[in-house]
Parts: sequence; C-alpha cells; structure tokens
Amino acid sequence: MARSFNQVVLMGNLTRDPELRATPNGQQVCSFSLALNRSYKGADGNWQEVTDYIDIVAWGPLGERVAQYLSKGRPCLVNGRLQSRSWEQEGQKRSKVEVVAQDVTFLGGAGGDGGGQSGGYQGGSSNSGSSKPTPSKKQDDVVIEDIGDEPINLDDIPF
Repeated sequence: MARSFNQVVLMGNLTRDPELRATPNGQQVCSFSLALNRSYKGADGNWQEVTDYIDIVAWGPLGERVAQYLSKGRPCLVNGRLQSRSWEQEGQKRSKVEVVAQDVTFLGGAGGDGGGQSGGYQGGSSNSGSSKPTPSKKQDDVVIEDIGDEPINLDDIPF
C-alpha cells in the first residue's frame, strides 16, 4: 500500500491564550486555537466573510515555547499534520480532528501588531543598516531569522 501524505499549513490569530499541561508521564502539551479568516463571493454576488476555528496541539519544547511567547490575538504560522481522535465522555462517543504542530512561526511584534520578527525571537536586531536578512538559524522547531528593523508587510506575502 502506498504511503499517504498529511501536511497542513495554517496562518491565523490565536483565539485564546495557549494552555500548557503535562501528561501523567510528564510530557508537556500545549493546546491553542487559531481563527482563520476567508472571504468568498456568495450567490447574490456580494463578498462574504467567514472565520474558521481550528484546534492546534504542540508537544514538548515546541509547546513550551508557544505557551511562553504567544497569547490571544497574536498571529502565527503553523505547519503540522491532521489527527483525529475519539473518546467516550459521559456515555457519549466524541471525536475531534485537530492539527498536531510540527513547527510554529511567531508572527507580528510583541504587541501582536502584525509587523515584526518571526520565531518569537525577542532580542534586538544585530543587522544595522542592512535591508538584507541574515540566514535563518534553526533552534529545535522554531525558525529564528533576523529581519532587521523593517516591519513585515503582510500584504506582501503571496498566500
């Protein structure tokens, strides 16, 4: 049987503060939800705005960093995979599809203004006077890139 492909890329804003918990065996897990806005032209010819809400789970050190640096309203980019799970609660079978994050890029500044650095990096810029970004440095699952003092215009992103 051929292997399947399961990959999700989402960019949106957190709907609530991340919730960091520990499993009984001590593994850290962080849960949060993203609001994804989209628009489409309805049958009447008018543009309609719709928001989808997607639950995200980040495990281990990635979950710890998400809980530390992100908060309600902050934008982020999540790369991950879809996972479905089911359980029984009060005699009823329940199920859920969620995204298991493999990489989270923090977007916007510390105030969530939509412009700033990626990767949740809080340090100052060492790229004075240059408009060319320095090469990306990978630290576990978070990409840290020094983009200088220029804010990112989200309208320039092609997706």
